[in-house]
Amino acid sequence: MAQVPQTLDALAVRTWCGLALRALGRAREEIDAINVYPVADGDTGTNLYLTVESAATAVEAVFAGYGTGAGEPTLADAARAMAHGALIGARGNSGTILAQLLRGMAQVLAGGEAGDESHCDGAGLRLALRHAADSARRAVAHPVEGTVLTVASAAADAAAAVGTAEDDCGAIARAAYEGAGLELERTPDRLAVLRRAGVVDAGGRGLVTVLGALVEACTGEAVNDTPRARETAAGAAGAHARAAAGSDGGNCADGPGDGPAYEVIYLLEAGDEAVTRLRARLDALGDSLVVVGGDGLWNVHVHVDDAGAAVEAGVEAGRPYRIRITHFAAGDVHTGGERPPRERAQRAVVAVVPGEGLAGLYGEAGATTVLARPGEPPASGELVQALRRAHAREVVLLPNDAELRHTAAAAAEQARTEGIRVALIPTRSAVQGIAALAVHEPGRRFDEDVVQMTSAAGATRYAEVIVAERQSWTSAGICQAGDVLGLIDGDVAVIGPDLTATAETLLDRMLRAGGELVTLVVGDEAPESVATHLESHVRESYLAVDTLVYRGGRQGAPLLIGVE
Repeated sequence: MAQVPQTLDALAVRTWCGLALRALGRAREEIDAINVYPVADGDTGTNLYLTVESAATAVEAVFAGYGTGAGEPTLADAARAMAHGALIGARGNSGTILAQLLRGMAQVLAGGEAGDESHCDGAGLRLALRHAADSARRAVAHPVEGTVLTVASAAADAAAAVGTAEDDCGAIARAAYEGAGLELERTPDRLAVLRRAGVVDAGGRGLVTVLGALVEACTGEAVNDTPRARETAAGAAGAHARAAAGSDGGNCADGPGDGPAYEVIYLLEAGDEAVTRLRARLDALGDSLVVVGGDGLWNVHVHVDDAGAAVEAGVEAGRPYRIRITHFAAGDVHTGGERPPRERAQRAVVAVVPGEGLAGLYGEAGATTVLARPGEPPASGELVQALRRAHAREVVLLPNDAELRHTAAAAAEQARTEGIRVALIPTRSAVQGIAALAVHEPGRRFDEDVVQMTSAAGATRYAEVIVAERQSWTSAGICQAGDVLGLIDGDVAVIGPDLTATAETLLDRMLRAGGELVTLVVGDEAPESVATHLESHVRESYLAVDTLVYRGGRQGAPLLIGVE
């Protein structure tokens, strides 16, 4: 390591996230293999990796936002970004708990609920580890010993035992890591399902990996994996089958039982009182309930038989979004049987979409979708998961965003190493993706299908109408905050005071070069009349041009336009 901080700073947080991501990448398959609790579905390592990837991406975005010569972010900036990224990207039971652990640390490091000012020394790190363990335990409806919660508490206890003579970040981090490792080895003694399977807790194993990365970030010295974790991983091939007969799939008790049929996860915008009521309702509906977050934004995770009721509870509490429902299929490891193999489809399409409305449209056309919220682009790991979820031998990937080109390429390369044939079509807008999907024919040769889809996307000019947030120089002149901007192929072409009038001017410029079909994707932020007005304008002014209108929901830009 070129730089070893004596105290924590933003660069140390950035380094920690990067090292943790790489370490989890190396350990992902091993952690997946020993995943038997609370559900033996073999994805804990992957979920932890995706959670940390989202945290690392958020921290990198903070550094990028400062730019060259504009100074560096503070410890508070980086810690809060890490916590927010983990919260919005948390996956699965263990990933959600890890997000709360990182949030708890950030509250101390950045100053907040656990302190009035940021803490960057060893004493601050000790306090952060304790606050993290306690807040994570409070976030779980029914904490179970022998899980990641126990390992986190052991890490905090070990950090607290370090004498003040060695009160530097490196000593505190190493003590926490070693204490967590020792407790990890004891998890089979605390949880019978782990003892029967002959493995340590997968979530705890992941936390030890993350703490090992913290040691390296603080000292510059890499750590070795715990011997017990390596030994148990080597014999974990039959762990799922052995555990299935005894695991209840919940976090309430350890014993036989079938367990709920669905995992439901969503982000939720709601107040504290509403979330308190939500916890009680979801606790009555199912198990493995974890609700993490605060300050109006929460990540909700629960296992239930009635997925609709879990989502409805979220709607009553506030605004749920990024809703993910996973069905533990009848006869899988969750219910104690063996999952029958599902035949791969020959071909599938995976697409990144900016809003719930387009997600429904793409889904109806047969595509597997990844939702990109405004300011929250998907990470490569999320795209890899979607490529796997498509469960096909051949997959066409539509990133639908120029900024996602490298992320999509990395995901495609990873999927290819797993035996999936992936073609990346460089769509730069969702309307180009719609054009590509319209000519998709799974029955023809893969190469021919890709050529036709690429041609359709390339023949579609794209535009978007947005509202300027601040004064800025553009290719069309200076805009003021609140001005309406019309962008064609990514460049500002029109600046105006009114969204409908600006959209009409923008559309006229696009149609001057010709066109046969106009596609309008209208967001929730656009006026109700804009689609009707533009349809009438095209019908009256361009007799040979057809118009299609779709509702995009909360898609960031009030209006997307495509011209084929």
